[in-house]
Amino acid sequence: MPLLEIRNLSLRFGGLKALSDFNFALDPGQLVGLIGPNGAGKTTAFNVVTGVYRPAAGDVLLNGRSIAGLKPFQINRLGIARTFQNIRLFGGLSVLDNVLVGYNQTALGGFAGTLLRSPGHERLERRLEAQALELLATFALANRAGELASSLAYGQQRRLEIARALATRPRILLLDEPAAGMNPQEKTELMALIRFIRDQFGVGIWLIEHDMRLVMTICQRITVLDHGETIAVGTPEEIQCDPKVIEAYLGEPV
Repeated sequence: MPLLEIRNLSLRFGGLKALSDFNFALDPGQLVGLIGPNGAGKTTAFNVVTGVYRPAAGDVLLNGRSIAGLKPFQINRLGIARTFQNIRLFGGLSVLDNVLVGYNQTALGGFAGTLLRSPGHERLERRLEAQALELLATFALANRAGELASSLAYGQQRRLEIARALATRPRILLLDEPAAGMNPQEKTELMALIRFIRDQFGVGIWLIEHDMRLVMTICQRITVLDHGETIAVGTPEEIQCDPKVIEAYLGEPV
């Protein structure tokens, strides 16, 4: 059974066909890509999986359980986390607090303990803070823990957003154009980081990206969307040679 399975998913916005009969599967520990021209439906697929949109038809299953139509926080608690095209950190909070927000999603502190600052709650806070600092160290951000998230350089903000997503303890991590705005050196470092995350945290990773070098280098399998329809699925080598993929990107048949 796949960890994540999408069956015959369709979604329309008025007369616009955003996704049409979309199928997808992700096994534990896999690193797979989703590519296609602008407007192909890639982020829409992520939005359906994470509960932002409800599908018009089809189903989304996590470990065999349907999650279609659940709210985003419910889906996150079941084990799916994501990042966004446009970085969505809490810029007015510290780097550490941004990660603690992720841990608090799954912490069981209780309202009374939080309000009364019980010894148990304080122990939980200290434990979560230690875990957050350890996670920040993994992403080379521990020395910036007390600074505002908005003060970080762009590449560091990207890493912080991924760290916050991992703090929710997901089984699946969805990365929406993580290399956007990065320079070549940062992209090279990002490729190593994504592989490290998969191996170190044992998560399945589904990646949307326009940088073909990055996608073709790290992904085990790639799905290609065009106008909401799947036009190809295969290994990086197969995708690079697929006439439909080349036509979708170049605008004419080979």
